[in-house]
Amino acid sequence: MPPSYRYSKLFRRSRVLWGSFSLWQPRLVFWCGALAIGVISVGFAKLADLAQKSFGSLTSSGEWAFLLPLALTPLGFMLSAYLAATLFPNSQGSGIPQAIAARHLRDEEDRTRLLSLKIAFGKIVLTVLGLFSGASIGREGPTVQVGASIMLAVARFSGMAQARGLILAGSAAGIAAAFNTPLAGIVFAIEEMSRTYESRANGLVLTAVILSGLAALGLSGSYNYFGMASAAPTELRDWGLVLICGIGGGALGAAFSGFALHFGQKIRRWAQPQPLKRMLALAGICGLVIAVIGVASGGTTFGTGYEQARAAVEGNALPLLFFVEKLAASFLSMLSGIPGGIFAPSLAVGAGFGSTVGSLLGTSIALAAILGMAGYFAGVVQAPMTAFVIILEMTGDHQAVIPIMAVSMIGYVTSRILSREPLYHGLSRVFIAAAIRARRVVERELE
Repeated sequence: MPPSYRYSKLFRRSRVLWGSFSLWQPRLVFWCGALAIGVISVGFAKLADLAQKSFGSLTSSGEWAFLLPLALTPLGFMLSAYLAATLFPNSQGSGIPQAIAARHLRDEEDRTRLLSLKIAFGKIVLTVLGLFSGASIGREGPTVQVGASIMLAVARFSGMAQARGLILAGSAAGIAAAFNTPLAGIVFAIEEMSRTYESRANGLVLTAVILSGLAALGLSGSYNYFGMASAAPTELRDWGLVLICGIGGGALGAAFSGFALHFGQKIRRWAQPQPLKRMLALAGICGLVIAVIGVASGGTTFGTGYEQARAAVEGNALPLLFFVEKLAASFLSMLSGIPGGIFAPSLAVGAGFGSTVGSLLGTSIALAAILGMAGYFAGVVQAPMTAFVIILEMTGDHQAVIPIMAVSMIGYVTSRILSREPLYHGLSRVFIAAAIRARRVVERELE
């Protein structure tokens, strides 16, 4: 066999191998991105828990330590707002509106202003700072922005053209890894992020959720967010909880989202002449009021509210006015403009509302708390399927499937009647409008 023939055959084989690698490269980068979301979500969760425990230790380590939040909380809020405005713009708030807005924007540069690895880093750092300052925020919404940012970076690094699908996949993976709720991640992507079923993106979403979930599972093990519950309606008054928690929770959720959108618009107009100075002042005032509420409640309204919600799910009644205090602290934390989510605080508010209803009616506290969470959460986000699946996966209460489903739907319908615009989609329009204005400024300068 002539040497030239052998070299030609070897060259053709190498081209086939290189071609195969080129085909597999985007998939490998995508898989690595999905795994990274799981790993980072677990690390984020541990940092958030450490920050919250550190704040609790500081404020309970001396005779007058309970007054420390009166200084620490407003200063922490102002520092977080300053860093968000100057170093990490568009990291404010939950992060879910930014991910929704990025899916609606077509220009890569506009998307990068909302989702980038720099913003993801800032989101984690500032959310942890907020929890260390006693803010009533959660890490789950920010994990969505982090996951979407990682997947948008994957799109750039791998040359994949499916940016909208990858943002959807990253968002779903973030929710799945944050709560250890894979089904809720998928439903959240379909119902809340896209509002439609996109068959072309379903493979990306499923793969991202599976890989991020496996990474989180390997690091944290299998667990239910609120443990295992087995509450079920046994009496007629237990079924009365379905109506009360559905209508009452939905109305409270509608009030939260409606006032958040209304006052958010007022605040943006008020801050327009001196945005940095006025937003820092607002953050400081909100932080001070939150500190006063926290001190008056014995520290129960600080942080995510996870411990209080879990206690209610386990059947331990919460103070009758806890849900009012927690709702006020969560609302002010959101208005302050600091980075932080509303998922976990919303679950705590719902559990507190359900616990109060259960105490007044003399029913099962555990069942009332679970139904309260479903009704209020569905009212806030106006996504009943997500509310039903996420509550079911977090509590493992398969005996109350029908009541949870019914409460989620009643809460959603009540909220839609009272507040027509969903919270996250209303907030996303602010970022879309800002991107359009910035694009027009650039175009005028180029002319």
